[in-house]
Amino acid sequence: MHAAFRKCASVLPGLLLCCAVTLAAYALEATESWLFGRAWLESLVLAILLGTGIHTVHQPDRRFEPGIHLAAKLLLEIAVVLLGASVSAGALLENGMGLIGGIAGVVVLAIFFSYFLGRSAGLPKKLAILIACGNAICGNSAIAAVAPVIDADGKDVAAAIAFTAVLGVAVVHALPMLVRLLSFTPVEYGVFAGLTVYAVPQVLAATSSVSAASVHIGTLVKLVRVLMLGPVVLVLSLGQRGSARLNLSHLVPWFIVGFLMMLGCRSLGWIPAVALAPANHAANFFTILSMAALGLGVDARAVLRAGGKVAGVVVCSLLGLGAFSLALIELLGV
Repeated sequence: MHAAFRKCASVLPGLLLCCAVTLAAYALEATESWLFGRAWLESLVLAILLGTGIHTVHQPDRRFEPGIHLAAKLLLEIAVVLLGASVSAGALLENGMGLIGGIAGVVVLAIFFSYFLGRSAGLPKKLAILIACGNAICGNSAIAAVAPVIDADGKDVAAAIAFTAVLGVAVVHALPMLVRLLSFTPVEYGVFAGLTVYAVPQVLAATSSVSAASVHIGTLVKLVRVLMLGPVVLVLSLGQRGSARLNLSHLVPWFIVGFLMMLGCRSLGWIPAVALAPANHAANFFTILSMAALGLGVDARAVLRAGGKVAGVVVCSLLGLGAFSLALIELLGV
């Protein structure tokens, strides 16, 4: 009992600090929405920026470390599990295996292409993996999910998220201009937006001004990309741990098993509809909390030193993803 109490007490200061940063991020996002009509930077990005700023100005002392570590690892893994409840395999299969297979192919190609770019530019292996997965799957959420599997350094996570987030905002505002430029039909534009925009809310923002059909197909395509997160992280885990270990519990992270189980339960209708929104909110909160924790372990000066290369790789990776997406649209004739 005393040991458990001491352990809880040891993580409390760090958790409270992470919560304070998270609440500040939520407040800043709300302020953005109030002032400008929309949030240009999401609370997830703001949390890691605030945490990094605090660490850069005054590094938290050792008593905060246990709680920060807990938030950066365990709570992030719990968020990944809850994310599985947001995806229904049944809704995706209704749109045809050709489109689903094509989306999966684009994701795989984009990961290899982006990773090759990152390594060619001299980026560290783990940073290149983070950028590749973030670009190909779902931006910040994918980066956050992949980070604990490959044991990524906090500064690499911060760099990948910071530059991906800025580009993601730019893409949302630029995409609608492509409708006339490339003569997209509403369905074609929805597929293109779903394949290139990083986050589900950003897909809605990028497609709502075009048509309801674009919103519908864009959201479904985006969910297929999110569905790729489980297999990709599983493959990364197998490669990271090494094939010599045959114990499945060692090879497959518990939270990926949890993610797949939640996805299965959602697809079979075993999760009550009333529980879906709370699960999504909890996943979002834990993810933002973990980003605050990651930021609290990062010195901004270390991130800025890699800025030019990272920005170039992120931009070129997105251009490659766009090219693969156009090729799929032409191939399928959607």
